Amino acid sequence: MRPRKHRIVGYSPEINYFKPKGVQLSILSEVHLTVDEREALRLADLMGMSHEDAGHRMGVSRATFGRIVQRARNAVADALINGKAIRIDGGVYELTGDGRQMECVGCHHKWEESISVKQLVKCPSCEGDHIHRIERKI
Repeated sequence: MRPRKHRIVGYSPEINYFKPKGVQLSILSEVHLTVDEREALRLADLMGMSHEDAGHRMGVSRATFGRIVQRARNAVADALINGKAIRIDGGVYELTGDGRQMECVGCHHKWEESISVKQLVKCPSCEGDHIHRIERKI
């Protein structure tokens, strides 16, 4: 078996555990989601990226990205349907930055800004200059 290639992860929120409301932790079953699987869900389902583009962003092939996102979707579906907690940790990945989430005040377009960009200029959708960073909720 080949060693797994490090997946590139651009955003890692502080929260890494979700559980159904009203169920005691001591009796709760859980599913495991790796950090790179969460990143695959973010890119494909939240940001709407194609498997080709998301795979490129994570440094893996389109087919590998497809397998990663399918495992992630299966784990989340198991948790939602069967009332399990989701624990997010581990995986073979490399964190590349804070993955700044941006939003245009004018058109409400959301996008991710690279950490290497020091000055924000314009919205990529409407080219407006009234943009702000979406703060992480802890």
